Amino acid sequence: MPDISIRPVAEHAAQLADTILEAVDVATSENRKYLLGCPTGRTPTPLYKAMAERLARHPQSLRALVLVMMDEYVEQAPDGNFTYIDAEAHNSCRRFARDDIQRRLNASLPASMQLPDANVWFPGPHNPAAYDERISHAGGLGFFILASGASDGHVAFNPPGTAAESRTRIVPLAEQTRIDNMGTFPGFASLDEVPTHGISVGIATIAEARSAAMLLFGAQKAEAFRQITGVSDYRSEWPATVIHLVRNGRILADEAAAQVDAS
Repeated sequence: MPDISIRPVAEHAAQLADTILEAVDVATSENRKYLLGCPTGRTPTPLYKAMAERLARHPQSLRALVLVMMDEYVEQAPDGNFTYIDAEAHNSCRRFARDDIQRRLNASLPASMQLPDANVWFPGPHNPAAYDERISHAGGLGFFILASGASDGHVAFNPPGTAAESRTRIVPLAEQTRIDNMGTFPGFASLDEVPTHGISVGIATIAEARSAAMLLFGAQKAEAFRQITGVSDYRSEWPATVIHLVRNGRILADEAAAQVDAS
């Protein structure tokens, strides 16, 4: 069973920022890459802010850090092939990675220490399987930051029913996932505007990370907390239970998600 920690969001974010950036520092000293699996959206944003705040206080090189982004929306062309949505779209995960992670982390650093564009990875819709190979060839994921869909337990774009053996692939988005994403990206005026497909890492891709933390913040994640902590192994009906497959997994929740009284 993963360790469970219930603390205020700010404390979780600051502590996890320390853990990740210290690991990046070690990788830098050993002249190797540190692969960090990253989601987009509201849940991990306090962590990305905490990392930026630490870097402002204690500058360090991010040249060894690689952001392994977990998913992106795609659209189907008339010839049947899939391509990324516009990188400048309000719901683009590539835009989020650039503006809300990379630029935020780089803001206080000199150019020689900044996270380079080449170290922000996304799976490619023309050859999804190559992403797992790229991760493996680079030494594997050191850490994966995870979040759970509030209503259906999706992780990345993996819907309920996803097999534990799944790898990076094009995924039809479940309706509930699309509904949840309207909250993540308020620019959607209706469900009809939400893309119907995405490219996503699989459950096995996530499970192979050496360490991971499932972030569950806010009362809207109470059901996710109940589902994930109520089992001891992976359950395909709630894909975020993948945290049980990671060798060093942690569940980080606040009082609202855990439904406990902080007093």
